[in-house]
Amino acid sequence: MKADNLKPLSKEIRDRCFKENKSIFIEDVDCDEGIPDLCNCEFSLAYGGMILLNNARLRLKRGHRYGLCGPNGCGKSTLMRAIANGQLEGFPSRDELKTVFVEHNLQASEAELSVVDFILIDDDLKNTPRKEVEDALADVGFTAEMQAQAVGSLSGGWKMKLELSRAMLLKADILLLDEPTNHLDVKNVAWLENYLTSVPNVTSIMVSHDSGFLDNVCTNIIHYETRKLKIYKGNLSKFVEQKPEAKAYYELESENVKFIFPEPGFLADIKNKGKPIIRLTNCSYKYPGASKPSINNISVTCALSSRIAVLGPNGAGKSTLIKMLTGEVEPTSGQVWKHPAMRFAYVAQHAFHHIESHLDETANQYIQWRFQSGEDKELLAKETRKLTPEEKLHYKKPVNWEGEKRVLEEIVSRRKFKKSFEYELKWEKCPVDENAWVPREKCEKWGWDKLLQIADDREAARANLQARPPTAIAVQKHLDNFGLNAEFGTHSRMRGLSGGQKVKVVLAAAMWLNPHILVLDEPTNYLDRDSLGALASAIKEFNGGVLMITHHHEFSSALTQETWNVEAGFLSIEGQQAEDKTKIEQKDEEETVDAFGNVTKTKIKRKLTRKEKKAKEKARKEAEARGEYYSDSDEE
Repeated sequence: MKADNLKPLSKEIRDRCFKENKSIFIEDVDCDEGIPDLCNCEFSLAYGGMILLNNARLRLKRGHRYGLCGPNGCGKSTLMRAIANGQLEGFPSRDELKTVFVEHNLQASEAELSVVDFILIDDDLKNTPRKEVEDALADVGFTAEMQAQAVGSLSGGWKMKLELSRAMLLKADILLLDEPTNHLDVKNVAWLENYLTSVPNVTSIMVSHDSGFLDNVCTNIIHYETRKLKIYKGNLSKFVEQKPEAKAYYELESENVKFIFPEPGFLADIKNKGKPIIRLTNCSYKYPGASKPSINNISVTCALSSRIAVLGPNGAGKSTLIKMLTGEVEPTSGQVWKHPAMRFAYVAQHAFHHIESHLDETANQYIQWRFQSGEDKELLAKETRKLTPEEKLHYKKPVNWEGEKRVLEEIVSRRKFKKSFEYELKWEKCPVDENAWVPREKCEKWGWDKLLQIADDREAARANLQARPPTAIAVQKHLDNFGLNAEFGTHSRMRGLSGGQKVKVVLAAAMWLNPHILVLDEPTNYLDRDSLGALASAIKEFNGGVLMITHHHEFSSALTQETWNVEAGFLSIEGQQAEDKTKIEQKDEEETVDAFGNVTKTKIKRKLTRKEKKAKEKARKEAEARGEYYSDSDEE
């Protein structure tokens, strides 16, 4: 066949396929024929070079509430954005149907505006009488005082109410809600459910991984099926009865995504998983200039076996408590003790902030950059790890060492000493051979607690990095354990990754140092259902402790045995971590990975117990009595 004939032939085949596909409509299930249509339209949707919907039909009824469901990556959020932006060919124009995307993403320039002025800067509302705006805000609970405050100071729940007020002033026909329960506590989720089910003649389309929310709100489910949309009558539970394979929307398990967390490093003197490795005793914290403490007289412990949910309304002090645990803030009163070799992994509520200045790098390059110096650069950048001018002056005060006045230059290293540690100190104006090994207790008496904390964090990081340097091959192997193969982990810039893939990068980077405690701040806000299932499975298998701040009861109740309820700065504890006396065995061998990915096993030297020494001595004497040569090369 001549090349000239190929072009018209390919066009004919393509047109015939589209024509045949166009005739294949998926009939909706029980579409409420008695209720007038809001729209009955047909359209296609693509993202990049991928066709997400092909000649799909969408039939919406006024006043119905639709849950948009489908497998991860099918294009749910893309469809919502396309509708909101008027980019969906075949969907009624904004003049015919007023659609409003309900979200609370503030621009930095808007944060200082009052609540009322924030609404009035909308081009479609700038001519609305101020009294009408104030009344609409009052309808959702805003007092006159709250209406005058800066919009940037509002909690997640109040931002949601603000956006709903704006939508009602815009006289929305369709509300589009993408993960609306994110950032909302239990009380505000209940308020949102009540609001959506009571607002008259407004249609809602929502994407949510909160199955309880979808059950309580939805009248119908829109399901992605072979690049078409099929509508089922009833809530999520009714839908699953008709479509059992969609049960994955309920279960926090995933066959598509798998996370494997690394083993926590060994901690000296921690013989079982239930022994505390961090303890807060009578701790309070008051922000500078505040009239009262945000945390009051709290005492808690965490161990390798801990599975703890931190619950409470927005602004109750949950984040402050976590910051005290991780060392980001120091308590105003009380004591914090943590094992000097312990490592934290922390994933913030706004997870992308960890990588936002590295988007033109690959995930592999980012992790190498972050850990290549032997320390965690992100930890070093925290304000609490920087010395204030007052602290610098304090650390330059001479101390009495062996009858002489000495001034500290730096803490060089650390080693085990009895049941504690001692630190190698370099003195100012002294040669290296005059460095001194000083017990921790002595350094604490000199008031060097913060320097010791910095040294401990550095040594804890180095201990792991010596065994696993951040080479390209080792990092990619680690990324594989978080569902990022080489195509996305090593060969793609992070700017081009999806939101879910970026979160995997953040989680993988946090876990690079083999942490003993993982802290997750609102994980359901930044992980899709499949990734939440993978995270839940990984947490169950993880041999370290886990703390999570979350409003998502379904997620926390499946994983935790202990709950810290924070209310107005006070803490109450429900449940109790089952006592775990599982012995921790120190490995006899450790693996190191060189720059070429070669794995070398080396025997770890350790001190023998008294019982082992007696057994060795007995075996030696018996061998000598028999005239045999006894070798104790394996003794250490």
